[in-house]
Amino acid sequence: MGVDGIGARVARKEDRRFLTGKGRYTDDMSVPGMKYAVFVRSPHAHATITGIDATAARAMPGVIDVLDGKQLLADGIGNLICGWMIHSKDGSPMKMGAWRPLADKTVRYVGDAVAIVVADSVAEARDAAEAVVVDYDLLPAVTDPLQTLADGEPQLHPEAPNNLIFDWELGDAAAVDRALAAAAHVTELKIYNNRLAPNPMEPRATLGIYDAGDDHYTCYTTSQNPHLARLVMSAFYNVAPENKLRVIAPDVGGGFGSKIYIYPEEIVCLWASKRTGVPVKWTCDRTEAFLTDAHGRDHVSTVKMAFDAGHRITALKVDTIANLGAYMSLFSSCVPTYLYATLLSGQYDIPAIHANVRTIYTNTVPVDAYRGAGRPEATYLLERTMETAARELGMSPAELRRTNFIRSFPHQTPVIMNYDAGDYEASLNAAMTAADWNGFAARKAEAEGRGMKRGIGMSCYIEACGLAPSAAVGSLGAGVGLWESAEVKVNMAGTIEVMTGSHSHGQGHETTFAQLVADRLGLPIDSINIVHGDTDKVQMGMGTYGSRSGAVGMSALAKALDKVEAKAKKIAAHLMEADESDVVIEDGALKVAGTDKSVPWFQMALAAYTAHNLPPGLEPGLKESAFYDPANFTFPAGCYICEVEIDPETGRTQIVQFVAADDFGNIINPMIVEGQVHGGLAQGIGQALLEGVRYDDSGQLLTASYLDYAMPRADDVPSFTVSTSNTPCPNNPLGVKGCGEAGAIGSPPALINAITDAIGNNQLTMPATPEKVWAAAQPAH
Repeated sequence: MGVDGIGARVARKEDRRFLTGKGRYTDDMSVPGMKYAVFVRSPHAHATITGIDATAARAMPGVIDVLDGKQLLADGIGNLICGWMIHSKDGSPMKMGAWRPLADKTVRYVGDAVAIVVADSVAEARDAAEAVVVDYDLLPAVTDPLQTLADGEPQLHPEAPNNLIFDWELGDAAAVDRALAAAAHVTELKIYNNRLAPNPMEPRATLGIYDAGDDHYTCYTTSQNPHLARLVMSAFYNVAPENKLRVIAPDVGGGFGSKIYIYPEEIVCLWASKRTGVPVKWTCDRTEAFLTDAHGRDHVSTVKMAFDAGHRITALKVDTIANLGAYMSLFSSCVPTYLYATLLSGQYDIPAIHANVRTIYTNTVPVDAYRGAGRPEATYLLERTMETAARELGMSPAELRRTNFIRSFPHQTPVIMNYDAGDYEASLNAAMTAADWNGFAARKAEAEGRGMKRGIGMSCYIEACGLAPSAAVGSLGAGVGLWESAEVKVNMAGTIEVMTGSHSHGQGHETTFAQLVADRLGLPIDSINIVHGDTDKVQMGMGTYGSRSGAVGMSALAKALDKVEAKAKKIAAHLMEADESDVVIEDGALKVAGTDKSVPWFQMALAAYTAHNLPPGLEPGLKESAFYDPANFTFPAGCYICEVEIDPETGRTQIVQFVAADDFGNIINPMIVEGQVHGGLAQGIGQALLEGVRYDDSGQLLTASYLDYAMPRADDVPSFTVSTSNTPCPNNPLGVKGCGEAGAIGSPPALINAITDAIGNNQLTMPATPEKVWAAAQPAH
């Protein structure tokens, strides 16, 4: 390994431009003649549109045009879709209601777009938007996921009677029921997983450009997946032919899943550009983000976990209602099914599992993937249940987990997943040692002497990431394959350009991908350039989500590098009159092993292009590409321990210690991995203590700003103790597993377990606000 290679703590190359304000985001883009868009949005959660009068708005200063849903429909622009087909247990397909990019008949949540105003400035567009008169006939709304299935409740889509999208199951119901009946002990819980707003630092934005001369479209957008955006806008939404559409996702300031999907604004701005003849830019403000960005989580579950007399789990039964909001977003159907129920075995050897999932519509913002996407929901349910069971059985929560760990691999779970490698006890032991688990009793006593309540909680998580074998996900209903591509171009002077279909929006790809190349070729990292986020430069890609960039994207790069190395060795061997099998690449040169013969890398590259002296039959140039389709998911795992102190007078929770021990497989850059864990932990702590989207009964959003939606601040987040004990993944060439979502998956149950341990009351829902904690800590009367 060179100084910049795999395993080195290399500072992120991209941070120079970010820290000096030189990043280039979608809102920074400006083209000649560009105009600005503001959307007219429904103030009602459920209503029929009876008329739109834009006469006054069109006459206002600076206004180019006002366009509505009827015009969009007349131009043949299609509905937004969900790209993962799920069938109910009776075999019927999911009930996907129509989602128009601009509503033309019915609005179904506050913020649903009904028109777009294009003007010379944002201020003029905003003034004109306020002048658009929309007549609505109000309809009753439903926001409570536990009410929406009942007879007589408001119906959102005619395709979905009783607002039921699908009723799906996984596992063996009969085996689970037998085990529950024969159990020595059954733990039962009701679990709420609170709805979250994603809140990336950069709000969504898009710039649509139609060039009439070339009949060509360009879309700049805040996307985690620009190639998928091009695909669906061309093949499904009929915005533009794929060969005439370029999608560019420049620097993107965070996504957390919320920028995977295609939103109405991207479609409408491109369409509006052609309609008006001018480039159209829209930039979301923060209130719009709360109103329209896809939310995350929002599950209500009941769980039963059965144990035998030896405290081994014999069965798990789960019933979940998952609220998908007013419409089905692009990946919404797979989150509470194949990304959730398939992980309900956790780290435990559970013989029988059955999950039933009902997804429903409500008059709320659509729900889709948010950091972890299904895996946090599964882990929270499982780890809250394990902690509760330990208390009911009078056992140490660590020992109950240890008793039930999977110990041999590969391991086939009852819910599809086949775990390939792991050592769960190693992470448990590392976390307990770092947390001084055995010293907790003394710390608790000391806190009681100060009038404080102290608690400790544990969470052992596993996730499936590195999404995933195309054949497997295709058989489960995915509308796309989940491979990745990479292309390596060696320039004439020996510098390297890597074109990757993975997309970086904070993960540090420009550094870690370059580290892999530097490690393989012995070149300085500054001679390697990583290109991503542009459908005209990168041949094809499936983007970044689900911690797939290392396991899938970098594996594609490794395959392309194999081809580059092979050709480079042929050229060098010919130049040195040696056998190519004797050529090795070291320190930026190609050498004949055991001799002093060598060719500098740049000389070999120049020879490839000048082509004056190449091996017979070898074509000039040095540029290779590869696609990589993973053989399996990867399965990062770990153990988190949280220790808290609670003021019984105020209910305020202080995290006094947080330990994270993870297994991420082989690690490319430890510093970036630690940063990813820190960020995930902060988001998990935010969910557990502070965050929660709230609607009133009429569908009005009560948490539409930072005055009402509490984000974690510096004093809410402790200093973390993080460590890794890694088992390499056997199913990809780099042995990597993925780290981006782990912190958000494992931290909420650890924190809630610690709080409930401190107050001696297990009935606590997220977010555990001071008011809730204070009330739960009061003595029972």
